[in-house]
Amino acid sequence: MTREALKQEVERFLEAYSLCPEGKAAAQAYLEAFGTEHEQEKAKALIQEIKEDITGIDDLIAFAESEAGKAVFGEEGAKNTASAAKEAKAKGEDTCICPACQSGKILLANEREIIG
Repeated sequence: MTREALKQEVERFLEAYSLCPEGKAAAQAYLEAFGTEHEQEKAKALIQEIKEDITGIDDLIAFAESEAGKAVFGEEGAKNTASAAKEAKAKGEDTCICPACQSGKILLANEREIIG
């Protein structure tokens, strides 16, 4: 991935509705530092935040099927999320299917290019 493509992926990551506040802060800090002497430092922090937050597909399924998941997604939303996650897992997906985790997965796959 080119540097510009990686920057665009971080922008997509930042825009994900499912991104937590800490992820938003790390992505914003990275984008603000992009092309400066602080970029590598902020890139490392961003990658660390993604590693802490990214969710596996089995964890998503378990959460969606739990009472906590029903409280977050609503009864129907939890059922739909669990169903979609199981379908994705059957097709080989190993990561949560939300936009933040999917974008984070791409960024982690390109960790060396981001950190430099």
